[in-house]
Amino acid sequence: MAYTKNFISQIAQLSSSCFCHVIFSSCTMAEVEEQGRKSSEESSDDSEEEENEEEPKLKYERLTNGVTEILQKDAASCMTVHDKFLALGTHFGKVFLLDIQGNVTQKFDISPVKINQISLDDSGEHVGICSEDGKVQVFGLYTREGFHENFDCPIKIVALHPQFGRSSSKQFVTGGSKLQLYERNWLNRWKTLTLHEGEGTITNIKWRANLIAWANSVGVKIYDISTRQRITNVLRDNASLRPDMYPCSLCWKDSTTLVIGWGTSVKICAVKERDPTEVRDLPSRYVEIVSAFDTEFYISGLGPLGDQLVVLYYVKEISDETQDKEFRARPRLDIIQPLPEACEEISSDALTVRHFQENECRDYGLEHSEGESLFYIISPKDIVVAKERDQDDHIDWLLDKKKYEEALMAAEISFKNIKRHEVQKIGIAYINHLVEKGEYDVAARKCQKVLGKNMELWENEVYRFKTIGQLKAISQYLPRGDLRLRPAIYEMILHEFLKSDFEGFATLIREWPGDLYNNMTVVQAVRDHLKNDPNNGTLLTTLAELYTYDQRYDRALKIYLQLRHKDVYQLIHKHNLFSSIEDKIVLLMDFDKEKAVDMLLDNEDKISIDRVVEELKDRPELLHVYLHKLFKRDHHKGQKYHEKQISLYAEYDRPNLLPFLRDSTHCPLEKALEICQQRNFVEETVFLLSRMGNSRRALQMIMEELHNVDKAIEFAKEQDDAELWEDLISYSIDKPPFITGLLNNIGTHVDPILLIHRIKEDMEIPSLRDSLVKILQDYNLQILLREGCKKILVADSLSLLKKMQRTQMRGVRVDEENICEACHAPILPTDTAKVFNVVVFHCRHMFHKECLPAPSTIPAVQFCNICSAKRRGPGSAIMEI
Repeated sequence: MAYTKNFISQIAQLSSSCFCHVIFSSCTMAEVEEQGRKSSEESSDDSEEEENEEEPKLKYERLTNGVTEILQKDAASCMTVHDKFLALGTHFGKVFLLDIQGNVTQKFDISPVKINQISLDDSGEHVGICSEDGKVQVFGLYTREGFHENFDCPIKIVALHPQFGRSSSKQFVTGGSKLQLYERNWLNRWKTLTLHEGEGTITNIKWRANLIAWANSVGVKIYDISTRQRITNVLRDNASLRPDMYPCSLCWKDSTTLVIGWGTSVKICAVKERDPTEVRDLPSRYVEIVSAFDTEFYISGLGPLGDQLVVLYYVKEISDETQDKEFRARPRLDIIQPLPEACEEISSDALTVRHFQENECRDYGLEHSEGESLFYIISPKDIVVAKERDQDDHIDWLLDKKKYEEALMAAEISFKNIKRHEVQKIGIAYINHLVEKGEYDVAARKCQKVLGKNMELWENEVYRFKTIGQLKAISQYLPRGDLRLRPAIYEMILHEFLKSDFEGFATLIREWPGDLYNNMTVVQAVRDHLKNDPNNGTLLTTLAELYTYDQRYDRALKIYLQLRHKDVYQLIHKHNLFSSIEDKIVLLMDFDKEKAVDMLLDNEDKISIDRVVEELKDRPELLHVYLHKLFKRDHHKGQKYHEKQISLYAEYDRPNLLPFLRDSTHCPLEKALEICQQRNFVEETVFLLSRMGNSRRALQMIMEELHNVDKAIEFAKEQDDAELWEDLISYSIDKPPFITGLLNNIGTHVDPILLIHRIKEDMEIPSLRDSLVKILQDYNLQILLREGCKKILVADSLSLLKKMQRTQMRGVRVDEENICEACHAPILPTDTAKVFNVVVFHCRHMFHKECLPAPSTIPAVQFCNICSAKRRGPGSAIMEI
């Protein structure tokens, strides 16, 4: 990933008096390269705009308090981090123990020259210190007893065994021109073992568990202290870089993973166990490089962050003004995701540390606290602490970018974890932001969620919306449930709508409960407006609703009827206003006949039929609608009005007159006949004549006035009168079309021969052949039906006779529970040894033989006395004697 020189130079020229960080994403870098072809000013502006949209992964702060005073007089040379405290070494040979806020807790004067390295064991109770003048001291922080030695050459590095305090051997190593291991023997004396020498100065050592990694001028070695074997040698890539100016950075990611950063190269090495079958003379462990890649800048420090790496870069760029001169830019702290042969940049921050223009790559260092994921960037005149951003920091960034909605969502999700923010305050800030942008509807909608049940906040927001003239926006979101504001608040909003938006006012009245505001106050305001616009339908409807809330139903009903409003029927039903509408029935029916009639018929107990008829007497068309529906529901309820209904049907609804005459049993036939004859209603007259017994006159009207042979035949079939058939034949005998109709239809009622004999010779009859064929077919069909019915009858009779015989031949159970129907004594004697006779009839009645009449007095075939008295059939004949 490459950055334009113009861009980096502009970053470097920013003020060094304050600390800041800039975020670079991989997307931003691509855009910077594309814009590098344009002017440097445009490139810088566009890049900074892109940067601001990417949230940083880390946050930074300077280590101050005692550190500030120390670095004003001295310069930091090294620092070691423990979870409980910090140890800082200076160029003037002093070591300071600091708390995590930078306050000095202890001070040690070790040497007059530069402290090269400080090492702590895992417990934080023992410290190892080495300096440029060859001094090495290893001692307990709570006791100065330990190892104190002066060497004749500078000691660049010292490292204690991680379990130094717990180990009896008290092992540690030092590095200068050679790597030496120190440990106590059983006589409590220090024993020295040279692990390596001859490859230049040892510049870095990292000890993790039983593995010691160190770097010299040639490369990096790893030594297994448990087996006393060196297991690898990783050569450095760029041998042209001076090791003293660009020292190697080492860090253990875990107990078996070492990360090496040297120059612009990064290698991740995994220590693995060798297969026992392959060991032979080789070490039991070996190292595999699982990832190797190059970076753009020089590496000054490394630290693990989960499966990612934190890398401190030393940056040198060429100045725009003097193209041949390099300058030292601000160092960068990047988070990268290692890949097998490359890395993916997660974030990149340019750090403005004090005097960065004067620092070399070797002047920077990166230490990390594994317990809290803290990273310390050390430079001679400044120490910066980097830590992962928490949810509060995330919300701070969102608020700073005016992403209030995302900030509110993040606060709601993590409300248990945030410490510096409150959900409601963020929500109020979001509402203020929306109001400033003019998004009043969105702001009002958010009030429901943010303000909750805080009545004071609600009222403040309402008054603010009033001040900016946006009461309408917040009206639909006001609380109207358990939490309610003062009535004056709701009245103020209603008044606002009443001035400019009648429809909106009506909507609020419908949606808001009537007890939110003073109903009388609002009613009076509406009436005042109606004085200027008395025919305003919206205001009149709303006034009716207000009267309804106030239980003044008579006034509401009056307005609804005046407006012909559809809710008038609902109002009447809901509040039982039937007594108020007895004199308004005509108005209701003029508005909607169907609904009005249904309502009146459903409530006959409240408004009687007589009362309705009386009200509608002057409106016969409405009266007909009412009586017609009444008749459909019940043919008998309005029977005394059936005579009147005849003329109403004749006048307004002739299609339903004939069904009415057929269904009504209370209609005066003479009156109906008179009306139908006056209006020349033939079908109705025919029906009435037939019903009055004048069938011949009715048939005559069908033939003479309707000229409909089919209807005449149908009428004759209904009456089933031989004289009518004779009249029909006599009338039709000289009319060929009528004869054809008769031949086709009378075969089942009249013998066709009678008609055929009366047809005159030489008379042409249409479709005569077809008619005769039909007669013959009908006759054959009748014969077949009769024969079929006869066969079925005979078969059924025979089957039933056989069934009766089988039934009568079955035995009948007689036991002591049965009694004689004559003497009512048990049918069986108590002494069954005696001879006895029992008579059982097919009807299951039983008698003692001696209880029946003597044979001389009855016919030879006996019948049951009981069934004979009831006149039963032959099934009661004797069955068994």
